[in-house]
Amino acid sequence: MTPIADMIFQGWTGILRVLLVGTLAYAGLLVFLRASGKRTLSKLNAFDLVVTVALGSTLSSILLSNSIALLEGLAALLLLVALQWLVARLSVASPAFARAVRSEPSILMRGGEPCRRTMRAERVTEAELAQVLRANGATQPDDADTVILESDGSFSVIARDSFGAMRTTRVGLPEDAT
Repeated sequence: MTPIADMIFQGWTGILRVLLVGTLAYAGLLVFLRASGKRTLSKLNAFDLVVTVALGSTLSSILLSNSIALLEGLAALLLLVALQWLVARLSVASPAFARAVRSEPSILMRGGEPCRRTMRAERVTEAELAQVLRANGATQPDDADTVILESDGSFSVIARDSFGAMRTTRVGLPEDAT
């Protein structure tokens, strides 16, 4: 076959390997995730996100690399899931460990006033804060009492309604946030 033809089709063996190994690796990953609990795929902090991305990358490697045997790939997936479970377990047992692995929520606005020092530390601009407020229906900065940057990168807004009562909403990061 020509090099261009090889890019399109290299034979049925590769396709059958992807179908068989992919199905088995996917099933194995589902079993591991189900056994490890809901926290394994949560996106509560940077570590959880890294594990989620690593699981996807590992599954992709298992599917597409002929040099990785199914059992080696399953061992890699199991290792990632087990490490995530261990970190979650240690975080519950040790507040010091939890602080080292997880970020804490940050208050970006309190009493309708921006907390500029915290905003600088969290790299949130006034424009992004205004966008979060608008997304929550606040037309004036003092329509919101508190804005919190949560550990997962989303924003919680505690707004004042027309009667002065508080209500809480939660939104994701603005699209242009870095």
